[in-house]
Amino acid sequence: MIPVIFVAPHLSDNASRMVEAIGALPGVQLGVISMDRVDHAGDQTRGAIAQHWRVDDVLDIEQLRGAVQQVAVRIGGVERLFGAYEQLQVPLAQVREELGIAGLPVQAALNFRDKSRMKDVLRAARLPCARHVLVETYLDAIRFAERVGFPLVIKPQAGAGAISTYRVDDAAALGEALDMTRPSVHAPLVIEEFITGTEHSFETISINGTAVWHSLTHYHPTPLEVVRNPWIQWVIVLPRDVDHPMFDDIRTAGTDALQALGQGTGLTHMEWFRRADGSVAISEVAARPPGAQITTMISRANDIDFVSAWARLMVFDEFTAPERRYAVAAAYLRGQGAGVVRHVHGIDRVYEEVGHLVCDIKLPMIGQPPNATYEGDGYIIVRHPDTAVVEKAIRRVVELVHVELG
Repeated sequence: MIPVIFVAPHLSDNASRMVEAIGALPGVQLGVISMDRVDHAGDQTRGAIAQHWRVDDVLDIEQLRGAVQQVAVRIGGVERLFGAYEQLQVPLAQVREELGIAGLPVQAALNFRDKSRMKDVLRAARLPCARHVLVETYLDAIRFAERVGFPLVIKPQAGAGAISTYRVDDAAALGEALDMTRPSVHAPLVIEEFITGTEHSFETISINGTAVWHSLTHYHPTPLEVVRNPWIQWVIVLPRDVDHPMFDDIRTAGTDALQALGQGTGLTHMEWFRRADGSVAISEVAARPPGAQITTMISRANDIDFVSAWARLMVFDEFTAPERRYAVAAAYLRGQGAGVVRHVHGIDRVYEEVGHLVCDIKLPMIGQPPNATYEGDGYIIVRHPDTAVVEKAIRRVVELVHVELG
């Protein structure tokens, strides 16, 4: 038996899917560490777990190390220790190094997690990315703005998912953002130039430092623009042909970036821009599976269970490249107005016009409060072998569906 430990803050739906995928691998003895009680999970998830250990805080290195040691005693050791939560990647790497467990080392984990350090590494490798600075004082921020000009983006040093990320267009907006974020020696901020262009993602499977597979998506519009405008229903398109020559530049820059950052074996999620002049710029790279249903979209595009493929990769260092069969797109449903969800309009029309293309759907629940993130309160995913058909269908979904708040 291969003793494996998976760590997640909570036994959410996504975490449970991962637990079940890992537990289903042949010869795996699975231990799980979380802040939830194991009886919070469903029967199938509990059935995949050989040993569960609850902690108060999975990000606390002392609690995490102790839990790993306790679980390891009960499942016969630990050969693999990993998780999908971005904030866990550095603590997991620290415990792996302390206990002699294979996996992404601490210095590489810090390269991915610390956004300022990441850009320093990328620029040192002559890879395209936004100019940036790590600021601890208001004066540092003002000097950078004077040197680079507006607009700028302010974000946490270890941010994720556009949380606490702001675009500032002038000195007054910069002052307001600094008043909200209050940079300090203990909580520095990253300030970078705002890149004008279209935003995309680039997902990569690597084995022992070599990229063996990739995928990519197009964002419509950028997540930051969606956060700034609550009425926008965000869209992601995953084209069928991700090997087209038009993507040669990001494939080269993306794989070079992973080598510079120190990626070993795993799945990474990169966000990047194509500027108006056609050049590319890397925004951020995360050493974890993508969010925002992109994992589901990859599964639908290739007719595979991509979560299971990721689990096999992390445990056995194995990945079989699938055949891309479809283009896929997702629309993220966001409420309009104020209050809780009162009604979801247009779903009947969606089924009438493009229902044959819908492969996944999650509608907002009546009475639920709205989600402030760009992922909104639900989603509709469509697929078809022709990318143009998918793009037209997802535009129609956005036109038809209206989530009413009140």
